[in-house]
Amino acid sequence: MTSITVAKFGGSALGADGVLVPRIMDRLKQLTQESKVVAVFSAPLIEYDGKVSSMTDVAIKVGRNYASSNPVEIEVLRDVYERIATKYLDDAGNKEFLAQLDKFYRQVIISLKVAAENRRFVDVIRSRALAYSGEVTMSYLMAYVMRAHGIKAAHVPIEHWPIVTDDNFEAANFMPAESRQSAGHLIELIEKNDVVSMGGFIGKTTDGLETTYERGGTDRTAADIAIILSDKYDTKISFEKDSAVLSADPKIVKEGLDFVNYLSYNEARIAGMFGMKILDPIAIKEIDDNDLDIPIVITDMTKPSSVTTIKRNPPTGGESNPIKIVTGKKNCAIVRMEAISASHLVANLERDKQYHEFVKLSPYVKDDTEMTRMLFLDAEYVRRHERHFRAYYPKTEVVYGRAVVTLIGDEMWRVPKIASTASSTVSEHDINILNLDAQEETSRILIVLEDKGASVAEAVKAIHATRNRIHGASK
Repeated sequence: MTSITVAKFGGSALGADGVLVPRIMDRLKQLTQESKVVAVFSAPLIEYDGKVSSMTDVAIKVGRNYASSNPVEIEVLRDVYERIATKYLDDAGNKEFLAQLDKFYRQVIISLKVAAENRRFVDVIRSRALAYSGEVTMSYLMAYVMRAHGIKAAHVPIEHWPIVTDDNFEAANFMPAESRQSAGHLIELIEKNDVVSMGGFIGKTTDGLETTYERGGTDRTAADIAIILSDKYDTKISFEKDSAVLSADPKIVKEGLDFVNYLSYNEARIAGMFGMKILDPIAIKEIDDNDLDIPIVITDMTKPSSVTTIKRNPPTGGESNPIKIVTGKKNCAIVRMEAISASHLVANLERDKQYHEFVKLSPYVKDDTEMTRMLFLDAEYVRRHERHFRAYYPKTEVVYGRAVVTLIGDEMWRVPKIASTASSTVSEHDINILNLDAQEETSRILIVLEDKGASVAEAVKAIHATRNRIHGASK
């Protein structure tokens, strides 16, 4: 069976104005020595309003301004592609790409005019503006750049887009069966080329309308392409990053970090939910939901031999410390409601697939009524949907200003007194613990704190500093 690597390159891999494109070309040449490649690209980074931002964020700002009858300069949505093309393409390739860029830019202008007329930057208009100012355009450009660097490459035309979704335009859901039926052109391109370029984040409905995933959607696209191709090819996914996975965020913990060789799907999903920027946890969930075991590697582009491998069931004994990761997440909220009402809310969230990042904490009883506490990892989501929650239970209580520190590892059950030791370590640093939730079956220990000042960073550093001592005590 032919091998395929689905390689995802995010905005940071591209660099501002595509400054790191030569490094991507070198990496793609390495990958083609091992397998055929589908390269999935995010939108580029650009400097805007004095800071480096994703083109997607810039396009959203521009679209909202148009919807508010405040038209702003839109050349920014085009200029970065011209700069990258001029830098990396010859005259003939540049001319050919700019003709395609003109077509996409017209789509962006039309979408912004409709947003201004309707005073709304939503649904398919929003998706279309983001697609043609971002990932779709970047994928076309990168195919031209690859060919200029001697790589046999092609791009997936938007007319033959293989990612089919429902019509929830701004938070679309992947439809695997329909996507497999639409993958014929992609497979033809794979057979004829060494690398096929494709944009992440973007989907199409069965009737051809553009959709977008939620933020982090390029990770999902990489996973979905692997799902589509898994029947025909020996498939793996490589997320190309600045480093492989470490035992904590290096921006928080400066010393004593361990390299993580292996993660299970479960561990990687939890780590992504609770603050580690490994990959979008929904990407893993979609592979899991399709009952597949596709290997995922997190690759350090500066040192490609340094990888973290993610599998459903990784080899045991591959790590020296069962506490693989300590991470933290700010801006959380706790929702309290009667247990039966909460079960209906959770069923609704899971059925509509509109929000995945919440966990149930230990229940409690109040006035002879069983109550459920749910930790939501995005307080802004809760603020936007408080009315929806209260429709299930009018007496719903919401507590904002919460944060969570999480210890992650499927084998942590082997460490005695791990929860009590972690909590006492935090308390020793004068950080008030509001809730501790340790569940063996979910491979996580949650310590809920007040989201105040540097409490999360200090707790992560304190626990990480003692993880080897905690582990040593278990031997």
